[in-house]
Amino acid sequence: MCRSIVTLRGEEPATTDEVRAAALQFVRKVSGYQKPSKANQEAFDRAVAEIAHATQHLLDDLVAAPGSKPPPMARSRIVAREKRAANA
Repeated sequence: MCRSIVTLRGEEPATTDEVRAAALQFVRKVSGYQKPSKANQEAFDRAVAEIAHATQHLLDDLVAAPGSKPPPMARSRIVAREKRAANA
């Protein structure tokens, strides 16, 4: 799987931008396009939107077991968000 996609489930809800970024990375990996041609742009954008939508539904519907901890990769998402904010 694409190493750029991080675990979005965690203590803090994933932002819309994080969900879309994960969907974009997935579509790039599956399609083999970093940036699609004009002829493929609409299909590419539609796939990103549909995957982001499905991902958000998944995250919204997941139920954590009582007392369970978020996955370790979720922390890396929060750390990356803080670094981006500090550099902005």
